[in-house]
Amino acid sequence: MRYLLTLTGWTHTDLRELFERAGQYRARTGAGTEGAAVMFFPPASLRTRVSFERGAAEMGLQPIVLLSETLDTDEDLVDLAGYLASWARLLVVRHKDRTVPEKLASTEALPVINAMTAADHPCEILSDLYALSQATDVFGLRILFVGADGNIARAWREADRSFGLDVRQTRPVGLRVPGMPWEEDLAIAMTAADVVITAAPGRHEGELVGLPSDGGSPRRRPRKCPVHPMPTLRERMRGG
Repeated sequence: MRYLLTLTGWTHTDLRELFERAGQYRARTGAGTEGAAVMFFPPASLRTRVSFERGAAEMGLQPIVLLSETLDTDEDLVDLAGYLASWARLLVVRHKDRTVPEKLASTEALPVINAMTAADHPCEILSDLYALSQATDVFGLRILFVGADGNIARAWREADRSFGLDVRQTRPVGLRVPGMPWEEDLAIAMTAADVVITAAPGRHEGELVGLPSDGGSPRRRPRKCPVHPMPTLRERMRGG
C-alpha cells in the first residue's frame, strides 16, 4: 500500500507518474474511484481543505471531513485506522504532530496522505512542481527558496534530494535549513534562479523584513524568473 507521508523515498519516476495521473484527472479522463475519503482538517484550513475535497469528488470519492482535534483522543490511532477502513478508501490528515499520520499509516489498513504537519508539507511542494511542469521541465530548473527553516522549506529539501532537483536557499543565515544548498548573496542568487519560492514569515517576520518572503518585490529579479510567494499574513488570517 502506498502512502504520502513525506517525499523521502520518492523517485524521479514516481514524480513523472504522478504528473501523468494528475494530467488525466485534469483532462477528466482519470479512472473513477468509488468510496469515501475521510479527511481531518483544522477549522482555519481553507485552500488545502477545498483542494482535497474538490479533488476527491472529481475522482468519485465522497469527502467526509472531520476536525483535526478528533484525532487528539485517548483511543489508540491504530485501532481508529482499523475502524475507518471499514467505511473509507483513504485518509487525508492535516495535524501539527507528524506522528499522527505516521501512526495511522503504520496499520496498513488504508492509504494515508499527510496534508500538512508542523514538520513538513509534501502536498504543497508536489502541487507547486506540477504547476511548474505545465510550463517547463522542472528537472532543469534552479529553484531558490527565500525564507526561514520550517515545514515548507524542509519539504523542498526532501524534494531536492528525492527527485534530483536543484533547490537552494538564501537568507536569513540564522534560519538555514540543515543540509540545504546555500547561496550567500541574495542578489546573485536571484539573478541565477529560474524560480523563486517564498514562505510566509510567521514568527520570523522581523528577520525577513525586506526580503521577497514578506510580500515585497525583489529589486534584481530576472524577467524570466517567476516568484511564487506564500500568502501574506493578512491573507492567512482570512483563512489558511
